[in-house]
Amino acid sequence: MDAKGQPTDPAFPQIRNVIYQVSGIYQADSKLHLLADACGKRMSALKCASPREYLEVLTTKVNRESELRALLNEVTIGETFLFRSMPQITALRTIILPELMKDPIKQLTKRLRIWSAGCSTGEEPHTLAICCLEEREKLLKGWNIEIIATDLNDRSVETASAGIYGDYAMRFVSDLYKAKYFKPTPDGKRYEAREEVKQLIQFKRLNLREDAKLVFMKGMDLIYCCNVLIYFDSSSKSRVIQHYYNNLNSGGYLFLGISESLYQLNDQFRLVHFPGAFGYWKAPPGAAKT
Repeated sequence: MDAKGQPTDPAFPQIRNVIYQVSGIYQADSKLHLLADACGKRMSALKCASPREYLEVLTTKVNRESELRALLNEVTIGETFLFRSMPQITALRTIILPELMKDPIKQLTKRLRIWSAGCSTGEEPHTLAICCLEEREKLLKGWNIEIIATDLNDRSVETASAGIYGDYAMRFVSDLYKAKYFKPTPDGKRYEAREEVKQLIQFKRLNLREDAKLVFMKGMDLIYCCNVLIYFDSSSKSRVIQHYYNNLNSGGYLFLGISESLYQLNDQFRLVHFPGAFGYWKAPPGAAKT
């Protein structure tokens, strides 16, 4: 380690480059110690004697692809909770959904598709599912609702699919919603989403770097990608955002994290302000400029 606590072994910047090439995730020099910690866990599991030996596993050994996935599982661990951004949720229920429901094509298809990209352990898609279920008796009555939730981390996808959360993740869930949409686990210490919530969500692993797979995520009305692109460099961000634009239906919306923006990344979306939040709108052809 140097005086700033960063690893000095030259293998770590090379491992960083491998991760970037595979996933688009870039670790700055000031964050290399986090990468070293993640590599340390995998090196212990594989009994690698040095970072150089581990780099060889990632680049030349027959198990390199499976090991890259294992390393990415360590690098992309995130923390979140249900009902994280209430201004976005309020905008969804009071402004965006009523607007989408007025679209003549949507009135015919009665199909709502939402993509939670970088869903981590599933708190966001479960929140979206609950919001949609709340609207199903009125605004979304008779509609087919599909929420596709994806993440790079295998362990996160597995946890998300289970839909089981502790008090920390549930701390902003009202008692009404807890009783209505969750059931206690057998040990009484956690909460599991009820089947009607889970049925709306399809979980799967997806690498946002894989262009060939992203082109198949078309026909979305809403895309949520909150606090994911902060790990990408500008080039990777621009490429992913272009996929989001292409995959959204006309009139669809993109939501990012509250500290993220598309400034100098994409000028095709229109910035829309909501009370306490903002989103990006894919204007239909011929829509008046504001």
